[in-house]
Order: sequence, then C-alpha cells, then structure tokens
Amino acid sequence: MDVTERNVRLTMARENWDRLPDFALPAGYSVRWYEPGDERHWVEIHVVADRHNDITLELFEREFGGAKDLLKDRQCYLCDANDRVIGTATAWCNENFNGGAYGRVHWVAIVPEQQGRGLAKPLLRAICKRLRDLGHSRAYLTTSSARIAAINLYRSFGFVPRISNAEEAEVWRELNSKLDYPC
Repeated sequence: MDVTERNVRLTMARENWDRLPDFALPAGYSVRWYEPGDERHWVEIHVVADRHNDITLELFEREFGGAKDLLKDRQCYLCDANDRVIGTATAWCNENFNGGAYGRVHWVAIVPEQQGRGLAKPLLRAICKRLRDLGHSRAYLTTSSARIAAINLYRSFGFVPRISNAEEAEVWRELNSKLDYPC
C-alpha cells in the first residue's frame, strides 16, 4: 500500500525562527484572531477541509475548551473579501514536547474552494510569527503521510521530520519522491 494511503502520523519541527519566510495575503483577504462563537467556524472549516478526522464541536472542546482564554491570542481565522471565515490555524503550545517547551502549529485548514489561491503560506506565516511573538523559540506540528500538500508547505517553512522509529524513517524515505522539498 502506498505511503499516502497508509496515512501514517508524522511529526515535524523547526528549532528556531531564523530565515522565517514572509508571505503577504492576496488582496481582499485578511486574518483576525479568535472571538467567542468562532467554535462554529472552526468546525465548519474542518468538516469540509479534513477528510481524515471526525470533526465535531466536541473535538474543538477537547482540543481547546480548557484554555479558551488563550484562543484570542493563539487561534487565527482567515477571511475573504466579504469577511467570510474560510481558514483557520492555531499557535498552540506544549510545555513538554520531547522533554522541552515548544510552540505548536495546530489544526491548519482552508476550505477547499479557497485552496490554491496563495493563502496557506501567509496563514502559516501568521501562526509562526505569533508563536515567536508569544516567546516560543521553536515549534513542532503533527500531520500525516496522506497530506502531501501540507508537508510541502511545512517543509518550505523549514520544518523537518522528527523521526522516532524505523517505521517513520521508512515513511519519510517513501515520501521523498513525492515532495517538492525532499528531506
């Protein structure tokens, strides 16, 4: 079975913010930060953009409910020219990732009809910049081997594989031929 069909969970990290790429949003688009009620937008975006997870309001609550006071500074929403929310990503944190404190790029998604318009890189730039501004000197993220476009995006931002076992090493070897930015 192809590595993309196996959909193996992968971890990537960026150990510093040196040479962080800069991308501006296309004209008409904007970003804003979490406001009460955005839980509904988060679910709506992920339901249509994420075919690998069961997206529900309960999932949002499990992921963020215990720390909603942090969301106003950490959860970003991408809006179109009509202020319709079309994407989201979160600048989360983990005080004990592999034994240390890391920022976390978490739950990145853009609705399918807006994908391919140059929005993912500015959205990821906003999250990385926010992590840096919040004092995180490094960051990690999780993704899966089925998400080639996402892996290419993360690689273009300097995220590298965190390999913890032989299976993951083999998955990355198989993925290399599919990536724009091989490891």
